[in-house]
Amino acid sequence: MSEHDEKIIKAKQNIAEKGIAEGKGTGMFPVAKDRLPPGQRLVQGQWPVLDLGLRPDIKPEDLSLEVSGAAEAKSFNWDAFMKLPQTKQTTDLHCVTTWSIYDAVVEGVLWVDFMRHVQPNPGVSHVMFHAHDGYSTNLPINELNMPHVMIVHSYNGKPLTREHGGPVRMWVPHLYAWKGAKWLKGIEFMTEDRKGFWEVRGYHNHGNPWKEERYS
Repeated sequence: MSEHDEKIIKAKQNIAEKGIAEGKGTGMFPVAKDRLPPGQRLVQGQWPVLDLGLRPDIKPEDLSLEVSGAAEAKSFNWDAFMKLPQTKQTTDLHCVTTWSIYDAVVEGVLWVDFMRHVQPNPGVSHVMFHAHDGYSTNLPINELNMPHVMIVHSYNGKPLTREHGGPVRMWVPHLYAWKGAKWLKGIEFMTEDRKGFWEVRGYHNHGNPWKEERYS
């Protein structure tokens, strides 16, 4: 990684630590308190953007989603991925930098459906998700089995844009958004936990927004 890239990442760390979200989606409106996690604010308009400052330009036709680690090695190109069962659903999403969005309509492959097409080894307990920008994040397998976890390719009826992690990204709406890796390129099955990019830099290893598990 170049010195320039390291400076960008450091700047993004400072933004996240201060709880400031980039972008114009900062309008607020009244919300039901039982729906908004503590310490969050609801935004409208443009969906806020936070990343490492590196936004890979991956075309759908160049997609190669690699399954590795404690599993049978497998690769999904765009056509193979789109042939998997497709689901559309509406969820909320909460970012550790304190913004939340309601009623995001996403479309893609449910994790439980994806798992019917891969063969992890016995004893798999965690998964590491790898992104084209060098990002990674870890999740226990039981969290991935939640019903709203998806690999998504569309948001609000349109293809997922580059800035939001297209062509495909993870969507883990019951945890903070950093657990949903953008520009997804690799899914590594593991028999023990290993921390990802933000987790080794002080973020909580779990990330439940209702418990405010922001930092370790």
